[in-house]
Order: sequence, then structure tokens, then C-alpha cells
Amino acid sequence: MGNKNKLKRFEDIARFENVFEYTDFGDKPTPKGKWHKEIFENENPIVLELACGKAEYTIYLAEKNPDKNYIGIDLKGNRIWKGASYALQNGMNHVRFIRMLIDHLPDYFEKGEVDEIWITFPDPHLRESRSRQRLTSPKFLNIYRKLLNPGSSIHLKTDSDLLYEFTLETIKEERCEIIKKVDDIYKEEPGNELLTHQTFYEKKHLKAGKTIHYIAFRLSE
Repeated sequence: MGNKNKLKRFEDIARFENVFEYTDFGDKPTPKGKWHKEIFENENPIVLELACGKAEYTIYLAEKNPDKNYIGIDLKGNRIWKGASYALQNGMNHVRFIRMLIDHLPDYFEKGEVDEIWITFPDPHLRESRSRQRLTSPKFLNIYRKLLNPGSSIHLKTDSDLLYEFTLETIKEERCEIIKKVDDIYKEEPGNELLTHQTFYEKKHLKAGKTIHYIAFRLSE
């Protein structure tokens, strides 16, 4: 993408009413504790997609479940632009986006304000020295505990064998509960519409012959 297009997209999301940017707040309070009452104006469950990229899964889930509220989170505004534009053009009032670092989630959500988390094809941080930055590391599970309702589910979909095995080991060490584990989605559950919805990057992974894994789990208290 050219620099002009990228700059235009940053300008767009700065005025999009469905996008919050960390730069919007400064000394002002974030929407923490106000998502139901002031932002969505309903009491429907709130679902996050972390590292949402172009928000293809956020949009897909929101179209399937109009009785839930969805928030896509990513730092890169030029990626968020696609999903935010689509949501605005299609009147998807139950969809919002935040441009920020995932480490700062507790600054934006109260304990119990979030009901579900999706993590789709995140950076696996292949170097062992970067393992703490994996979105299923103990560091991030502790962050999620600060905003999830007890018993809420976390979903991971990945093409990375390393991240998949790392997550299973972390779940075991953290005494979390596995809800569902699929080693190879397209071999084991090819008819599962929820799991086989394909993003831009997933199509590339499949074309390269990669196996797509899925885990759903609950955090320990």
C-alpha cells in the first residue's frame, strides 16, 4: 500500500465514529465500565477480537450474531480501516474498534465487562526470547483475567505449530480448562462454518500447505 493511501486511511479512522484511538484520551477517561450503557446502549455480551488486522473475523462473527457486541483491537490503523469502513457502511451498530496495544486492555475494560475473546492468526513470536509477547502467554492470560467474566471462553485459531503447542502447554501449566481442541480444522471439522471462515491470511497459509489449529479454553480463577 502506498504512503498516500496509508495516510488517507489514518485520516479516515480518526473521524470514524466506530473507532477509538489511544490518542483520543490522554488525560481523559477511556470508555472503561461504560461500554454497555454509553457505547452500545444495550446489555448484550461483549466479544473482543485481539490483533484483529483487517477485522475479517470481527465482521463475520458480528454478522452471524447481531445479539452480541463486537470490538476489534489492533495497533495498526490502516488495517482496522477495512473492517471499520465495512461496519459503518452496513449500519453495524454493534461493532466498534480500538487502536491500541493489547497490554493496555485493563485501561479500557472493567472486570466482568468482556464475555469472550477471539485471537485469530496472531504473531507467534518464533524466537524464544519473545515468548512472553505471545497472546496466549501467562502475561496475557493474567491481563484477560482482569476483564473477562468468570467462565468466559478464549478462542485461538493459528497456523503456527509452535504457538499451538505453546498454548496447550500454557493451558496445562495455568490449570485452565480446555473446551475444545482441533489439531487440524480442515481434516477434522471441514463442515464447521465458524472455524472454516477464511481470512486473507488464512487463505495464504492454506495455499502454502499449512495446518490450521483451534483451541477454545477457559481461564482458571
